[in-house]
Amino acid sequence: MSDRPLLLLDVDGPLNPFGARFVRHRGYVTHRMLPDCRSPLPHASRRRAAREARVRLHPGHGARLLALPYQLTWATAWCRQANELVAPAIGLPGDLPVVEWPSARCGRSADGVHWKTRTLLEWAAGRPFAWVDDELTGRDADHVATHHPGSALLLRIDPRKGLRERDFGRLEHWARTLG
Repeated sequence: MSDRPLLLLDVDGPLNPFGARFVRHRGYVTHRMLPDCRSPLPHASRRRAAREARVRLHPGHGARLLALPYQLTWATAWCRQANELVAPAIGLPGDLPVVEWPSARCGRSADGVHWKTRTLLEWAAGRPFAWVDDELTGRDADHVATHHPGSALLLRIDPRKGLRERDFGRLEHWARTLG
């Protein structure tokens, strides 16, 4: 186990700025991919969706993430396919830890907490963590503050812009403040 804080990393939004449908960000490369674990579609429809799925990734993000003082961990609905599909496209190793999700997922619970939040708290097991996601709200921050004994940074990323230089700076600064 590493003594570094966890960096719980989502794909869609932070790494793949899917909200920027008509804007092409400098340095991003378009890939066509659709991991099986994200798609509830029948097999034939999944093949059609795979042809249509455009994922925009920045090949320099892997080096930037590896330079941060964190233990990188996938916290994405891409599941283990983040290691197979996303990692090589951005220069990350293909053996990063992956948070395993419960079978029932998506949306928010009755109290407004994101479906990932409780599982991520179990995964972190009290360790400090930064969670990078495009769907974070104040409800998630409140839940983490109430139920997580360690330090936590919840960094909401605009899905139209993806991870930006200031986000990398904020992640680095926060990790350094942990001592």
